[in-house]
Amino acid sequence: MNVSSPRPTREPLHFEKHILEQGDQISQKLHLLSLQRFPPLAKKDLRSFSLAEVATYLGVSQSHLKKLHLEGKGPVPETSSSGRRSYTAQQMLELRQYLDQYGRSEARMYVPHRRPGEKLQVVAVVNFKGGSGKTTTAAHLAQYLALTGHRVLAIDLDPQASLSSLHGFQPELDRIKSLYDAIRYDDEKVALSDIIHSTNFPGLDIVPANLELQEFEYDTPLAMADRSSNAGKAFFTRIAASLEEVEDRYDVVIVDCPPQLGYLTIAALTAATSVLITIHPQMLDVMSMGQFLLMLGNILEPIRSAGAEVNLEWYRYLITRYEPMDQPQAQMVAFLQTLFGEFILKNHMLKSTAVSDAGITKQTLYEVEKNTMTRSTYERAMESLDAVNGEIAELIHKAWGR
Repeated sequence: MNVSSPRPTREPLHFEKHILEQGDQISQKLHLLSLQRFPPLAKKDLRSFSLAEVATYLGVSQSHLKKLHLEGKGPVPETSSSGRRSYTAQQMLELRQYLDQYGRSEARMYVPHRRPGEKLQVVAVVNFKGGSGKTTTAAHLAQYLALTGHRVLAIDLDPQASLSSLHGFQPELDRIKSLYDAIRYDDEKVALSDIIHSTNFPGLDIVPANLELQEFEYDTPLAMADRSSNAGKAFFTRIAASLEEVEDRYDVVIVDCPPQLGYLTIAALTAATSVLITIHPQMLDVMSMGQFLLMLGNILEPIRSAGAEVNLEWYRYLITRYEPMDQPQAQMVAFLQTLFGEFILKNHMLKSTAVSDAGITKQTLYEVEKNTMTRSTYERAMESLDAVNGEIAELIHKAWGR
């Protein structure tokens, strides 16, 4: 009679230990790569902008800028050996202020700051599904608005902190505070102004993200169950109340929402004056978005009945990562335009290797040097990007009655 030998006992796989170790390894390696590119005490810099770019962002002709330089008016641009002029972002801001003070145009505002009576515009960028270009959209929109003279605050509400990384922050290593610290329920709550950081773009500040943001999702149910306080029951007002502290410092706030319908997203939507929903025009993505919209509507209705005011100036769908030569995508875009009409932005963000190539070095298209990639690819992507952001800027100005 054959007696089978006992099978060796396998050690249980401690999944949580493995992923903690692997997450730590990724962070450390990325930190080393970051140190190679950005030494510990260095700050992320920003390239200079060509005369053509500056003219576009200021809304003047190149010949006018050349004339100002020759007459010794405004900041002095850097001039290459071939005679090409370029300005830093700070000089572009100074030039904008000079034109606003001395420019002859009565119809044009070179400094588009909010006027008395105009509300702070809070744009929430949302999508339930990853890969829709949500963070890329938020980053480029915030930077474009800063380049065109607006005072902008970007808020990274996504615990994955991709928006923060694009602006030179590595939260798990830098140990920086997030919006959670300004909206938490306990005595450790701090003022929003204490956690705002400047960026390499003049006129653009940021509240970075970290993993602690997720704590708000766990704290809120406990706060709602606390009978001694109404703070939890009014969780949806906490972001709006926090923004009131710094409202006079900004024209526009761009919020990169987490890709889930939790308490953070609901609080962001309650604070928002407008919503931008990113869509990748493929069947599975659109099906996912349909579920997202149903869930969002079903959640916001009882929130409104509880006292939340979700009153938007506008909302739009933005087609992202679009490939016009892809027939199924083109058909999906036509389908969405038929369904949503004016609620779809007229301009679409094209899929481009320029965006992904820039992302490898934690840069946006507004930061990357044109000569680091194929010129036609770069220009095509920039044309698409500026058209999308320009259309959104028009909506913001329209909300101000301009």
